[in-house]
Amino acid sequence: MDIKLHKQATTTPKIRAEIQAAPANISDSELARQFNVTDSTIRRWRYRDDVHDRPHTRRNLLATLTPEQEEIVIAAREFLRLGLDDLLIVAREFLNPRLSRSALHRMLKRREVQTLAELARQDAGDDGKPRHKPFKDYEPGYVHIDIKHLPQMPDEQQKRYLYVAIDRATRWVYLEVRNSQASKDAQAFMTRVEEKVPFKIQTVLTDNGKSFTDRFTRAGERQPSGRHPFDQVCQKKGIEHRLIKPGRPQTNGMVERFNGRISDVLATRRYESGEDLEQTLKRYNWLYNHHIPQKALHHQSPISAMKEWQIKRPELFNKRVINHAGPDI
Repeated sequence: MDIKLHKQATTTPKIRAEIQAAPANISDSELARQFNVTDSTIRRWRYRDDVHDRPHTRRNLLATLTPEQEEIVIAAREFLRLGLDDLLIVAREFLNPRLSRSALHRMLKRREVQTLAELARQDAGDDGKPRHKPFKDYEPGYVHIDIKHLPQMPDEQQKRYLYVAIDRATRWVYLEVRNSQASKDAQAFMTRVEEKVPFKIQTVLTDNGKSFTDRFTRAGERQPSGRHPFDQVCQKKGIEHRLIKPGRPQTNGMVERFNGRISDVLATRRYESGEDLEQTLKRYNWLYNHHIPQKALHHQSPISAMKEWQIKRPELFNKRVINHAGPDI
């Protein structure tokens, strides 16, 4: 039988039952000496109807705000559309200066107050349908590329940049840390991606930054000339270079979401040097490709999904996909 006891418990259910079955003429002190426990323990169990521990959690959580104050906060949230931190400042200033962020968040959850996103959908008359078109199914070879600014480390004289490439079908990622976001660095990165990737790249999607295109000049927008170094390397490899529409960064959202993962990695600890940071990013890249399941891939890792594609469509690949052993535990 699975018996759950508090960590500080000095009796078992069997002993508690014996205490409750003891004759009335035996005093609490005698029972305490018999079972080697305190008098208070005997009194606790002798007059109960059960032998099970009771929860120590409060039955009612103390609320920092009064019901009237809660109504004011909820009205401010719905009328002013304030985020949690802004709402906390207002509540502390006008209602209760001792209100904590966690207490405010608990109150909003307990009162089932709508989130800002839900309020925005309500204002727009959203019928619950997605407001964006999901990616259609693609085969390996459609690659998103972007550049992320990295924090400057204590031993560095200037900040560096993270170049990221991610395949739309398999979520396979390749990244490099480079010293600038000049066009020659973007060109060199594209060459490295083409060397490292095990499948044939058909299409590359980038934003309209000067690292990737000459679409925008001081005079405004124009048709890309095709003479940009990044365009030239794509033409040399037979790769189509597509650009997102101006003002539509969500088109390149797949690589942006991966950059969000990188931001989480950077926030996990303090890095002593640029080398330390770079090795951490490379380590995460390896773990991501080989051992982190992706919901979009039916809970497979990118390499596992890539191996399935190689079995189904071997003509898309020019290298054998190899899955590495898992990390040490």
